[in-house]
Amino acid sequence: MNESTSLLRAWESFYVIVGSSGGALIGLQFVVITLIADSRRGTHAGALSAFGTPTVIHLAGALVVSAIMSAPWPSIGLLAATLGTCGVLGVAYGATVLVRARRQTGYRPVWQDWIWYVTLPCLVYAALAVAAFCLRTHTEIGLAGVAAVALALLLVGIHNAWDTVTHLVVSDG
Repeated sequence: MNESTSLLRAWESFYVIVGSSGGALIGLQFVVITLIADSRRGTHAGALSAFGTPTVIHLAGALVVSAIMSAPWPSIGLLAATLGTCGVLGVAYGATVLVRARRQTGYRPVWQDWIWYVTLPCLVYAALAVAAFCLRTHTEIGLAGVAAVALALLLVGIHNAWDTVTHLVVSDG
């Protein structure tokens, strides 16, 4: 794994930036939701589980992928299996979000919500599974794919956090 180890080390700074950004934004999301909850009447639990919780999960996904990529793996196969499992679990979580978004009655999603809260995250987690598969035979391509996934999860989380906060600020409750 010597060549793979040096390839992984080349991405170290990237994952420090993405992972710490994801962690910091999770904390900020909690602070903002707490401040808004104190100043307004609460939001519907169904809408929060369909739109607020996934935002934290995607930011945590960026953090987890970054942590996984920063760990000292004994083999690229074990790294690939771990990332592939995360990708499959992410797609399954995306299906859960879809069900929650359809069942909740506190907010009527528009087409952009379906893209940002369901479609894009499912595609990103599926891309993680594909990138993990590529790690064993096309390591450099797989590493670039995993990096793209980590950044995409961070960007989806940022977009959705902003979307949630602006909705809570602008809406009547």
